Amino acid sequence: MRINDPNAYRRCEEIDLMAELIDLRGRRVLELGCGAAVMTRAMATRLGAAHITATEVDRRQHERNLAITDLPQVSFRDDGAESIADPAASYDLVVMLKSLHHVPVERMDQALSEIHRVLVPGGLLYVTEPVYWGDFNAILRLIEDEEKVRAAAFAALCRAVESGRFALVHEVFFESAGVYPDWESFAARFIEVSFTERQLDEARVAAIRAAFERHLTPTGVHLWKPHRIDLLQRLG
Repeated sequence: MRINDPNAYRRCEEIDLMAELIDLRGRRVLELGCGAAVMTRAMATRLGAAHITATEVDRRQHERNLAITDLPQVSFRDDGAESIADPAASYDLVVMLKSLHHVPVERMDQALSEIHRVLVPGGLLYVTEPVYWGDFNAILRLIEDEEKVRAAAFAALCRAVESGRFALVHEVFFESAGVYPDWESFAARFIEVSFTERQLDEARVAAIRAAFERHLTPTGVHLWKPHRIDLLQRLG
C-alpha cells in the first residue's frame, strides 16, 4: 500500500471510478459520513444500490439530509464509525468518502473493527482519502493542516490489512477537477462549513485568499484534487 504515487494519477470523476471498481446493483450499502449526500444520490440512482444507510455526525447536515424525500432506497441516520448501530453481517459494502481522517485518531482502529463486524464475509470496504500533495492541498493546508490525520488514516488501513482482517483488492490514485468561479464560492465550500468550528483571524483568511487568487483565471480557479482509493475485502 502506498500513501501517494505522483506518477499514478488518473484524471476523472470518482463516480466513474466507483462504477469500474465495484458493482453496487442489489447491494446493501453503509455510507459512513455522507455529508450533503451527493455521492449517496449517485450510488442510489446511477449505480443501483438496493438500499443505502447514510450516516452523518454533523447534526445540522443530518437534519438537512432528513428533508430529502426523493430517495426511497436511502435511510439517513445520525451515527459514527466507531460504534455502528447495526448487527453483524448487515452490509455487502461499506463506503467512507474522505471521512476516515475525520475519525479521532485513537478510534480509527475501533472504527475499522466495527466495519469488519457489520460487513458480510467477503464484503467490501471502499475508502477514499484526500492525498496531502499538490496545489489544491497547498491552499487547504492554510485552512487546516491535515497531514498528520491523513497519515494516521492511511496507517490504520495498513494495520487493518496487516492484521489479516482485510485484504487489499485495489489501490487507485485519481484527481478530480475543482472549479471555483470566485473567492466567495471557494470560501463557502471550505471555510464556512458546519462540521468544524475554525478560528481564522483576518490575516489568516487574507493569506488563504491570496493563495487561492494566485490561480485565478478569467473563468475562475481550476485545480486538480488528488485522492487515493483503497478497496478492501473482509476476510474471516
